[in-house]
Amino acid sequence: MQDKSYSAGNKGPKVRSDCYVRVIPGDEPLQIHLNSKVDTLYGNHIRTLAEDVAKTFEFTHGVIQIEDTGALDFVLEARLEAALKKATQKDISFLPPFREENIKPSVRERYRFTRLYLPGNSPKLMLNAGVHHPDGLILDLEDAVAPDKKYEARFLVRNALRNLKFYGAERMVRINQVPQGLEDLDFIVPHGVNLILVPKCESHEQIKSVNAKIEELKKSHNIDTPVWLMPIIESALGVIKSYEIATAADNIVAMAIGLEDYTADLGTLRSDEGIESFYGRSQVVNACRAAKIQPIDSVFSNIDDTEALRQNVLRSKQLGFEGMGCIHPRQVPVVKESFAPSDKELEKAKKIYLAFQEAKEQGHGVVALGSKMIDPPVVKRAQRQIDVAVKTGLLSENWNSED
Repeated sequence: MQDKSYSAGNKGPKVRSDCYVRVIPGDEPLQIHLNSKVDTLYGNHIRTLAEDVAKTFEFTHGVIQIEDTGALDFVLEARLEAALKKATQKDISFLPPFREENIKPSVRERYRFTRLYLPGNSPKLMLNAGVHHPDGLILDLEDAVAPDKKYEARFLVRNALRNLKFYGAERMVRINQVPQGLEDLDFIVPHGVNLILVPKCESHEQIKSVNAKIEELKKSHNIDTPVWLMPIIESALGVIKSYEIATAADNIVAMAIGLEDYTADLGTLRSDEGIESFYGRSQVVNACRAAKIQPIDSVFSNIDDTEALRQNVLRSKQLGFEGMGCIHPRQVPVVKESFAPSDKELEKAKKIYLAFQEAKEQGHGVVALGSKMIDPPVVKRAQRQIDVAVKTGLLSENWNSED
């Protein structure tokens, strides 16, 4: 009869920066069998780390097999913990230390032009994702993770939140669809998440159940920093209820639309032009504007067609969206540049801003540009375009004082 074993992680010729751990309980004292491409340099360290995790779980008899392809410590720890937790059924955690910058909260009004999706069970795609400077990095526990890998992915995402270098990107996690996604919150709320994406959202009740669990965890872990929410609308019912969802809670800062599921729900195919999703996207934008939160567009799935992506972003911007999901790092600069104001838009914004400043200095209550009167919303939009231009490097911070 074969011994019962418990495993976690990935193995195979294409696997990098990961490991596969197999735990086999037995009667003999603990043995650790390591097969690693970095054994010469780090073998002793990996064995010691495995012994420490095993000791935490009081796993003293049996075998731990590790097939390593260059995993960092937080990855090794996540894989060991997931396998040992299944083997011992002990309610214990083995937590990596926090990077100091991974404790910092994010602010409500920050720019979210680009958010890069990263599969929550693939560490090799996480490690250097931040160097592409997206506004947010999404550790995805939903569609990007196979059903039989969701349990172990939670440990990896938790450890990444604590120890991965995000290079200043907002720390985001897409949980599973509610109610399953409520279980994900235990692994992310106490561990430095900035923003949680709530997929396939169709009612304010889903948001309220997520927030109830968040508040419970914040209280039990003495957390006083905000945890923002971004519902994702992915069905006809979600589109119809988009304003109800957008106004369901004060910590909702943005709302996105997911067009793959939405068009499937409509019974149509998604096109680059987006004719079939025009109503849904417009409805989401209007709901967001009415609720005073950021409207975020769906991902563009053709990663090889840069020009099609650029045109899609320009259409998205024209509809009123302020950001878009990315599924490949090469999409990040294209999306970010396309959402930034054009030269024509920026020149007009500068003229409006300067006219407003001049009118304010002269004590005038009315702002005029040439023969046209300028309303406050127009001034506000101009100011925002200038802020965007400064953030994206199109303008210097001191542009107004330069010759």
